[in-house]
Amino acid sequence: MMQITDFQKIGVGLAGFGIAFLFLGVLFFFDKGLLAIGNILFICGLAFVIGLERTFLFFFQKHKLKGTAFFLGGILIVLLGWPMIGMCVEIYGFVRLFSGLFPVAISFLRRVPVIGSVLNAPFISSWLPKGGLDAEAGV
Repeated sequence: MMQITDFQKIGVGLAGFGIAFLFLGVLFFFDKGLLAIGNILFICGLAFVIGLERTFLFFFQKHKLKGTAFFLGGILIVLLGWPMIGMCVEIYGFVRLFSGLFPVAISFLRRVPVIGSVLNAPFISSWLPKGGLDAEAGV
């Protein structure tokens, strides 16, 4: 089993706080201060979890440059004072960057007891992507 370092634990905490601040920023009618803090904490948390070099390599892969530009551009727009437009741009960039991880995450969530039964319902499972862990494991 892989050991989790203290830096990775700190990174998970920072990313969690970043997501919480982003949620609160949206909840409080796109408060630009909360959104800016959430963005900074999320990026710092990601860097702590996977390391600075791997974070840089992830964001600046050739096929992910458009997503990176939209994601970082959205953060800049939020910091400049247009939080609603910035969050829309940032969400588009986030989806472009992390779209490859969505099938794996959904496959993992299908194995969680309560959430899995909801995601495996016929009317919901027809909308969700197949694959992820199940396709890799041959299950």
